[in-house]
Amino acid sequence: MKPFSLLVKPASADCNIGCEYCFYLSRSGLYPGTKKHRMSDPILERVIKTYMETKQPGYSICWQGGEPTLMGVDFFSKAIEFQKKYGSFGAGIFNSVQTNATLITDKMAALFARYKFLVGCSLDGPGKIHNQYRRTDRGKPTHKDVIKGIEILKKYQVQFNILTLVSQANIDHGPEVYEYLKKKNFFYHQYIPCVEFDGKGNLMPYAVTGAEWGSFLCSVFDSWYPRDTLSISIRNFDSILSQKVDKIKDVCVMGDNCCQYFVVEYNGDIYPCDFFVEKPLKLGNIMENSWEEMIDSPAYLDFGAQKKRWNEKCTGCDYLELCGGDCLKNRTYSGNLPGNLSWLCPGWEEFFNHTNDRFEKLSEKIKQQRQKEQIHKEQRLKKLSQKKLRLLDKTRKLGRNDPCFCGSGIKYKKCCGK
Repeated sequence: MKPFSLLVKPASADCNIGCEYCFYLSRSGLYPGTKKHRMSDPILERVIKTYMETKQPGYSICWQGGEPTLMGVDFFSKAIEFQKKYGSFGAGIFNSVQTNATLITDKMAALFARYKFLVGCSLDGPGKIHNQYRRTDRGKPTHKDVIKGIEILKKYQVQFNILTLVSQANIDHGPEVYEYLKKKNFFYHQYIPCVEFDGKGNLMPYAVTGAEWGSFLCSVFDSWYPRDTLSISIRNFDSILSQKVDKIKDVCVMGDNCCQYFVVEYNGDIYPCDFFVEKPLKLGNIMENSWEEMIDSPAYLDFGAQKKRWNEKCTGCDYLELCGGDCLKNRTYSGNLPGNLSWLCPGWEEFFNHTNDRFEKLSEKIKQQRQKEQIHKEQRLKKLSQKKLRLLDKTRKLGRNDPCFCGSGIKYKKCCGK
C-alpha cells in the first residue's frame, strides 16, 4: 500500500476563537445537525486501529481543526493508549497538533512532552499585527493568551514551531514579523499565504495577491540570509533546499500528486485534502470503508492526478521543480479548473528570481559539509578498526599468564582475557 498520513479533525470546525480569515469555519455547515462536534471514542479507536493495521514505514497523525485542544487532554491520552494497543512492536508513530495555543494547560503540555508531540502554534507576529484578524467571537484579542500557551510548552520542553498566516495584516511587515519571532527565541517558522475568494470569485479583503506574496517572501529571505541560515529554520526555505540537495519534495505543494494524506472529520467522514472538504469529494466513512478501498478509489486517484494537470506555461518554467504548479487550492479560483496558473504565480516567480542563486550556494555548501562529515566518519572508523586489529594482534601473542596488555598489572587470563 502506498504510504499515507492522517489529518484528523476531532472537533471538526469548532473553535474557541473566531479568526476572520479562517477558511475552515464554514465547513461546520456540512454537519448542521449539531452545534457541538466531538469525535467519539469508538470512532477514535476505529481510526487508529485501522490505520495501524496498514503497512507503513511510519505512522503520522496530525490533530487539527478548528481547534483540536477543545477535546481536552483526556482525548489525547486515549489516542496514545489506542496507538499503544494497536501499534506493532517498534512501529514509529509521530503525532503533531496544530493549535491556536490559547487552551494549552500544564497537564496537556506534559503529555505532549512525554510522547514527543510536535506542536504547531498559530502566531501572526507582534500583538498589533496578530490581533487584527485573530480575535474571539466577541472581539477580544488573543495574542497574550497565545504567548502564554507557548510559554507553557517551553516550560515542558515540548517541540513546537510557529505557523504564520500571511494576510493583509502582516503582508507589508515581513522583516518585522521575522525579527519578532527571532527575538522571542522561536526558531522554527512556516509562512502560509492567505488566499481566499468569495462566491463570485472576488479576492477577500484580508487575502494577498501574488505580487504581495513574492515581496513578502523576498523580504523575509533577505532578513534570514546569510546570518541566520544555521540558527533559524524556515520550512518554506528548507523544502527548497531539500529538493536541491536530496531531490526530495517534502511538502505536498511541491509534489506532482495530491494522494498523500486523508482528512478524517469528527464523525469518521474521509476527504482527500484539508482545502477540499466538500460533500462531492467525500471518499467514505471509516466506520464503513477501509483505507484500502479509499486509497484505490477512482475519486481519490483522480483528485491526486489533478496536481499534474497544471497550466501549459508551467511546463516550460525553470521553477516547476520547485513549485510543482503550486497548491490546487490556489489554482481553482475561477471554478474547479486545475489548469489555471496559480494565483500566486507572479509572487513565486519573483521570489525564485530573487533567491535561486543563493539557494544554489547554500545547497552546495550543505553538500560539501556532508562530504567532509562522511570523510571524517570513514577516517574514524578506519582508525577504530586499526586499533582493534592491533589489540587483537597483541592478544594473540600473549600467554594466559602474561601481564595484560591493558596495563592493569593483572594476568591476562584474569583481566581482559576472561
